[in-house]
Amino acid sequence: MCLRMSGSGAPIRRLFVQPILEDEENEAPVKAKRSKADHAGEEVVYHPVKLSRNDLYRPPTAEELNQLKEAESLFHCSLLKMQMEELLKEVALSERRKRQIDSFIQTVTKLIQTVPDSPEVEVSDLSWLSGAVKVPFLLVPKTTKGKFHMAPPSSIDLIGSYPLGTCTKPNVMVDLAVTIPNDVLHPKDVLNQRYPRKRALYLAGLAQHLASSSDIGTMQYSCLHGNRLRPVLLLTPPGKDSSSFTLRVHACPAPGFFKPSRFHPQRNNIRTEWYTGLQTSQSGKISSEPPTPHYNSSVLGDLLPRAHLQFLSAVSSQCSAFTDGVALLKVWLRQRELDQGTGCFNGFLASMLLAYLLITHRISNSMTAYQLLRNALNFLASTDLTVNGISLAKDPDSTAVKFHDAFQVVFVDPSGHLNMCADITACTYKQLQHEASLSMQFWDNPTVDGFQCLLMTPKPMIRTSDHVFQLCELVKLQSSCKKLNLLSELMDHSGDYIHTALPFILSLLQQGLSQRIHLLTHSLSPDPKWSVESEAPKHKAQPPLSFGLLLRAELSSTVLDRGPPADSPKAAEFRQLWGPRSELRRFQDGDITEAVLWHGESICQKRLVPKQIITHLLQLHADIPESCVRYVGAMVDDVIKTGSEVSGTGEEESLVVVQSYDDLSRKLWRLEGLPLTITAVQGAHPALRYTQVFPPRPLKLEYSFFDREKTSRSLVPKEGKPCPVYITPITVICHMEGSGKWPHDRLAIQHIRAAFHIQLGELLRKHHNYTCRPCPTHLDVWKDGLVFRIQVAYHREPQVLRESLTAEGLLVVRDNDEAQALEMATIHKPLLTSTLHGLQQQHPCFGAACRLVKRWLSAQLFSDDITEDTADLLVASLFLQPAPFTAPSSPQVAFLRFLHLLSSFDWRNNPLIVNLNNQLTAVDYTEIKNGFMATRESLPVMFIATPKDKKLSMWTKRSPSIQVSGHTSTQITKHLIDQVSTGIILN
Repeated sequence: MCLRMSGSGAPIRRLFVQPILEDEENEAPVKAKRSKADHAGEEVVYHPVKLSRNDLYRPPTAEELNQLKEAESLFHCSLLKMQMEELLKEVALSERRKRQIDSFIQTVTKLIQTVPDSPEVEVSDLSWLSGAVKVPFLLVPKTTKGKFHMAPPSSIDLIGSYPLGTCTKPNVMVDLAVTIPNDVLHPKDVLNQRYPRKRALYLAGLAQHLASSSDIGTMQYSCLHGNRLRPVLLLTPPGKDSSSFTLRVHACPAPGFFKPSRFHPQRNNIRTEWYTGLQTSQSGKISSEPPTPHYNSSVLGDLLPRAHLQFLSAVSSQCSAFTDGVALLKVWLRQRELDQGTGCFNGFLASMLLAYLLITHRISNSMTAYQLLRNALNFLASTDLTVNGISLAKDPDSTAVKFHDAFQVVFVDPSGHLNMCADITACTYKQLQHEASLSMQFWDNPTVDGFQCLLMTPKPMIRTSDHVFQLCELVKLQSSCKKLNLLSELMDHSGDYIHTALPFILSLLQQGLSQRIHLLTHSLSPDPKWSVESEAPKHKAQPPLSFGLLLRAELSSTVLDRGPPADSPKAAEFRQLWGPRSELRRFQDGDITEAVLWHGESICQKRLVPKQIITHLLQLHADIPESCVRYVGAMVDDVIKTGSEVSGTGEEESLVVVQSYDDLSRKLWRLEGLPLTITAVQGAHPALRYTQVFPPRPLKLEYSFFDREKTSRSLVPKEGKPCPVYITPITVICHMEGSGKWPHDRLAIQHIRAAFHIQLGELLRKHHNYTCRPCPTHLDVWKDGLVFRIQVAYHREPQVLRESLTAEGLLVVRDNDEAQALEMATIHKPLLTSTLHGLQQQHPCFGAACRLVKRWLSAQLFSDDITEDTADLLVASLFLQPAPFTAPSSPQVAFLRFLHLLSSFDWRNNPLIVNLNNQLTAVDYTEIKNGFMATRESLPVMFIATPKDKKLSMWTKRSPSIQVSGHTSTQITKHLIDQVSTGIILN
């Protein structure tokens, strides 16, 4: 047996032990292997074996290293698994809640079974309904053929997640299928919305009957996943349990009542003449009618819920962790806002996905819920259902192929007739793929809290996408359908012009934005809810449609879209896409191609090039005016600009400062004639890392306003002339090489530094004609209208300041504020500045995000408590550890994540680790967290650890206080986030 113990930087020490029999404990150690059969029943005692020093500290073998790595990985996975098990306990329904649900189901079932019969009338005749209850259907067109009468249901069955065991909190929804009697329906009711209207009438009859019962709390209508063809009746229990769960009543035909062949995606069940009311030359010819795949799948979906439940129950019975795996996948989807609304990837699809993986043997029946979730996400990340659909039918390959012409995403149910992803757009599935891929990237990362990122962090669009814009006045999409000639698609969606135009708008934007974006997403319209006494809301009543862009930082702000050569066949397609904005241009390489040039002079204007593209394409092709497009990105740039005299966000000014500093740095390096060589030139000012809110602006002096003082040649303002403008000095630290000639006395070092300032000034004046003003503590250099304050630094000076002699002549080293301040100014701040300068080169929006954050802190009177350096580190953490998001590519999303960080981070129990330059390893993370917990009471309220500061949090040592930290996180920030989430800030 070998017990391996390893410490930080220490060799692995081996402790070998061997078994010794109790009756031989006084004898010398023997081999562990027994040689006598009569010792088989005796107890074994282990004693250490003496090893030589070479054996004791021998480097581990490759096999032992692999075992150590495996143990580390297993620990990480086991912790995540235990956290998931606790989460499952939280989302599972309690036995008390189940009893309440069962009791309410029995009550409702008994009430529904007593529904009275009504006389048969025309479908369009609503006289049998009382005036209070309305039909949950938009009757467009007004009339259709058919007879209807109310009758008790032929059966009432539980369907969905509750009987399957996958129903989870907090939104507990229990589904009840009420079978419409066969004599109410007709086999030809699939045509011209006859069945959906009878379905709605039957629900209205149930609502009218249940309205008089005191056993029912509230009654509302809704639509199943936003589908207006599938209204449902929502019932809640009376009293204090009214918000604990909702019973969703579906009206369905009897299984097999309609022939499945009638719902093939290429079949037509909505006649053009009936829908438009106009007689055409092709009237009566079914072959000329366009297919109605979405309408067909809506009707077919009502025929199969019982069969789907039987299928899932059979699969679940073979895998003990199936229900827990589905529950985890539903939580993952809910946090990403993908499980609710029109075209969502709901819990039913999550169950079917795991069933598909089980029956195709991609996962095993013996796997745990943790493994099921991991494999499901891995499958989603690697499988594109927009290209190669999957099927649960017996002949999956041939079944899935026939659906691709009609639907963007294909996942066929066990019957082989229904595409369960019929309403999902390609963009939504791409978003699902992206989220799954992102989750897999940080799943095994020991430096990331996988559980928090996977299942506990909500990801609303406003904090996930770099740019967000909204389409308001959705009624305008009616004209879009007309301009895009989408009559057939409008018939297929039963008049829902929003979701008719949506796929074409997405395709148009995807084509126009092209290489500028990684991902285009859109919001899922929430399921409408309304009182049973109100008319069904019109399509335009839904909230604005939001779109999110995940940008490619290197290409998103390009002002020129270069197209194909003028003589290329694709040139006509390019001109058709861009319209009058397309023009022929000759480039430096001699090529003459089609091109589109967008307006953008400053960086903030270039950042809004996607806005120009979106508004142009929507107006040109979809007849949507610019006034209907509300863009979030413009808001942030306006905030940064506010208060500045120039039109800009400070990015151009920062670039001028950095370029001037780079030139000065090169000239300092090349100076000759100094007693010691310069070892480093580092900036120590926020402007040199692009994070200064108002960077110093080059100033051109009007020399006629000044007189020169004779002795020092200084400029003195003339009487009656304006006072000179204050110029912010830009601090530059100049490190000199170490040498034995440096004194060990603090006063002498200061004198030497002052001499260096004088000599540097003389050399810069001599070689570069700069105006210099040396001082004991620094050298001011006037260059390019800016003032650079050069400070000579000696690396041992902080140590000298810590040393002192006692009365007895003993040398004592004691830390003090003076040494810490000097070390901060000459070592830590320059290092932070150069590191964050590099971060700005990787993420161009980092500086703008920092300036926006500082503007907000200043507006809330927190700028004295949260220093500039602290604010920069907080923002840097969002770029370096963005999980579960991607790194921000726009200032506004970084700002919103900063607000969320302040409001939600547990400063009391966790350190914020900022892994600058990716220098920290998993061992460092563990060391920082352990040290933090061991000394928490003596550490700052806001603890920020960096690679050079793992234990003290020097940046927050003096501020903020407990009161300021609590006020920041719990009051102002949450209030502003509430405004953002409700869209107030978008206005």
